[in-house]
Amino acid sequence: MDTAIKVKVENISKIYPVNQTKSDKIFSILQFWKKEKHDEVYYALRDISFEVEAGDSVGLVGLNGAGKSTLSNLLGEVTAPSTGQITINGKSSLIAISAGLNNELTGAENIKMKCLMHGLSEQQIAERYDDIIAFSELGDFIYQPIKTYSSGMKSRLGFAIAVHTDPDVLIVDEALSVGDDTFSNKCIVRMKEFQEQGKTIFFVSHSIGQIQKMCNKAIWLHYGEMKAFGDCIPTVGLYGRFVREYNSYSKEKQLNYKKEMSKGQIGHMSDIELNKDEPSLRYLVYLVLLLALFTVAVLCQMNVIPLMSFLNHLK
Repeated sequence: MDTAIKVKVENISKIYPVNQTKSDKIFSILQFWKKEKHDEVYYALRDISFEVEAGDSVGLVGLNGAGKSTLSNLLGEVTAPSTGQITINGKSSLIAISAGLNNELTGAENIKMKCLMHGLSEQQIAERYDDIIAFSELGDFIYQPIKTYSSGMKSRLGFAIAVHTDPDVLIVDEALSVGDDTFSNKCIVRMKEFQEQGKTIFFVSHSIGQIQKMCNKAIWLHYGEMKAFGDCIPTVGLYGRFVREYNSYSKEKQLNYKKEMSKGQIGHMSDIELNKDEPSLRYLVYLVLLLALFTVAVLCQMNVIPLMSFLNHLK
């Protein structure tokens, strides 16, 4: 990959099986990887490609359900694409409300856990620990379990940790949409410092004003597909014109439009060539499922779990 290119996304798609019941979900895990012709799948993203250079700040815009968070998770390496490839020159860090935080651990424990996951040494964590707590402004709440936090508090902690792990690519997914304006402005100042350092930023926000203020490029996602990618102002302008037109529709017309567009996100497994690493995942799923079924069988035999109650729960 060209050294000037920081992130290269090549023909990626993210797909999920279409299920209705719990039992369907269990059995479709096996069928999904077999690529049965009758299996319907949902395209959260379909055939997305773009390149971003070091120092670029890219705004991700689109309606709810457009695929912005799905793309954020892929760029943050939280999940892998079903097809296609993402190449990142460096390490990435995703900031989203409660992303990667363990609800049973305290804020302080989550700091250490997430920093270790980002590859920081014990010494580096110790050096940055006080700065992370100070940036989060959580005070004594840092010693309380995450499950007691509000969404704004989780966002504060997630942002504080991520910016102190010194990532090459920072992905901010609606993390500034909760909490007070003072902290949001503080985060924007820190992101601008990252821009000055030549770091790459992906910024998800429903605020067109924030996108225009922060970004030099933008991607408009629309029901899993990329409608536009390029310089921020014209790209966001196209999206803004669409939103104004969409908002002029009656509620009934909006609903019909959503239904029609959602139909286009449905496909079939027979049409998809999964990434080469998918078969290994299939065998892992087989193993986990067999172990789970064995455990349930043992518990049912011991009358720890009533058999009929378990079967009824799957329906």
